[in-house]
Amino acid sequence: MEETKKPRKTIPRWKAILACFLCLVLGGTAALAGIWLAVGENGRTLLQAQRLIEEKFVGEYDETLHRQTTLDAMVEGLGDRWSYYLTPSQYQSTLAARANTYVGIGVTVSREDTEALVILEVTPEGPAEEAGVRAGDIILAVDGTELTPENREECIAAIRGEEGTTVTLTLRRTDGTTEEVEVERRTIQEYSADWVLTADGVGLITIYDFYSGVANTVAEGVEELQAQGARALILDVRYNPGGYVHELVDILDLLLPEGDVFISRQYNGKETVYTSDESFVDLPLAVLVNEESYSAAEFLAAQLREAADALVVGTQTCGKGYSQMLFELSDGSAMGLSTARYFTGSGVSLIGTGVTPEPSVAMTDEANRKLLEGKLPLEEDLQYQAAVRALDLAE
Repeated sequence: MEETKKPRKTIPRWKAILACFLCLVLGGTAALAGIWLAVGENGRTLLQAQRLIEEKFVGEYDETLHRQTTLDAMVEGLGDRWSYYLTPSQYQSTLAARANTYVGIGVTVSREDTEALVILEVTPEGPAEEAGVRAGDIILAVDGTELTPENREECIAAIRGEEGTTVTLTLRRTDGTTEEVEVERRTIQEYSADWVLTADGVGLITIYDFYSGVANTVAEGVEELQAQGARALILDVRYNPGGYVHELVDILDLLLPEGDVFISRQYNGKETVYTSDESFVDLPLAVLVNEESYSAAEFLAAQLREAADALVVGTQTCGKGYSQMLFELSDGSAMGLSTARYFTGSGVSLIGTGVTPEPSVAMTDEANRKLLEGKLPLEEDLQYQAAVRALDLAE
């Protein structure tokens, strides 16, 4: 789970005061000495290494690349799979993704290794739909560059660009004809969750991430499904990467009765306990998970099972129990560092264990591929079917 925050100074107060005092009383040399004291042995070593490179290295090098790879190595050296470094462009893309918005044309393409890009989905009312692009069309070229297996990722990146600019796609239509279409790039609002009342009388809510706005979207879905007469709710968090703590807690508050639902223990020893109020959804609950259910996704399943006896169906989750904060650095890059451990309301950690589904149901690679593409019919979704059977909704 994530939060975004500007970095705080971590120099102990007495060292900072000493450095300022020396600066005022003794001048510039003493100020440097104060900084030298404040950064500590590790900082001094890094400064020495940087100075040696700048003064002694005989070759040429890219200073920006050198700085970025150094910062990346610092985070990598922590040995924590959940901490990470982002370049300035990666940081901005990450912020946009977590706002559930991006600049593009509003299409989802297949990631299969083919010589073309198959359009799986077109965002309703998006620029691609307005330009006449349809699901099933195949992108053969982008701005005149023919798509090949070798340049496929570059072509995908080229479809995105600055808002207000255009991109020309060469499409093969489903009837076999070829056509060039010019599409304007605009800000696209992505759906963080959707829902449907199934033929089984189940309200199926698929949650794609736990980033900005998802709690309100889920609340809207729950209200609509209850109004339609849903007899149970199944929350699908398969392939869900997690997201923000506050979005997760708001969803838990919506679904669960009064009680503790999330405990965070920070790096500085501070403990925060999040609670749910007495209002809750009085329906049988089930959660679909798999090995790609991370962070808030697997925690949702664990806490719903703990506090509402919800069924958890699917395959073993990953076992993440650290939350990260995203710290912006002075050059526009950022570090995402694990800064807290989190626990269920009763104090259970998921670190190294994750959530064990009951019943445990695996699916074939082909079924999982269809699931990712949104093409798996419910009658072929073994995990959904197992959840319906386990809920035992027969009247």
